[in-house]
Amino acid sequence: MNCTLLDKKIKKMNWCDIQLIKLSVAGFILMLAKFWPGLLGLEWYWYGIIFVLAAIKPLIKTFG
Repeated sequence: MNCTLLDKKIKKMNWCDIQLIKLSVAGFILMLAKFWPGLLGLEWYWYGIIFVLAAIKPLIKTFG
């Protein structure tokens, strides 16, 4: 699939669809944490680093 096809499909979604996708991803992450206890054993700053690294590109696209 190329990006233009994905862009067209995403534009058909409304805010509720996007929020449901976010909720399903959060549920999947919690399931991974349940099956892999080592994931929750990281120090707090690792989660902060992951958050910042994952947020950089969307923030640049939004405000850049």
